[in-house]
Amino acid sequence: MLAALTSRMEEVGLRLHPTKTRMVYCKDNRRRGSHEHTSFTFLGYTFPPRGARRADGTMFVGFQPAVSPEALKKMSQRVRRWRIRTRTRHDLGELAALINPVVAGRMNYYGRFYRSQLNPLLQHINTYLMRWAGKKYRRLRAFKRFQA
Repeated sequence: MLAALTSRMEEVGLRLHPTKTRMVYCKDNRRRGSHEHTSFTFLGYTFPPRGARRADGTMFVGFQPAVSPEALKKMSQRVRRWRIRTRTRHDLGELAALINPVVAGRMNYYGRFYRSQLNPLLQHINTYLMRWAGKKYRRLRAFKRFQA
């Protein structure tokens, strides 16, 4: 099957990467078989079988995209490199000018599907901002967690 796909791609001028290309079984409610590979990652999204809700409220298993763990890890590393806690000379407006465009872009791109998968990243940013506020404003040091 993979050989046929490779030859078809070559007919139209495309070439498949030999180690990255694999056949994936799109497991859902209608396809209940098992296969070695049941998920894949493409453009920062991972596509595994996930629970989803129909319009009438019933649950089903579908092949749905969400932010991949690798992309989430890279975004978290970038947020750590900002070293927000050390920027006590900045005010909140300056931090917002640094953070908001990046977070908005990530939310617009990765938040299209399963926005809740971005919650760990947003929680990290919130924690870093709380640390920053505790270092900058003495009266906020006593608060271990802000209440929403």
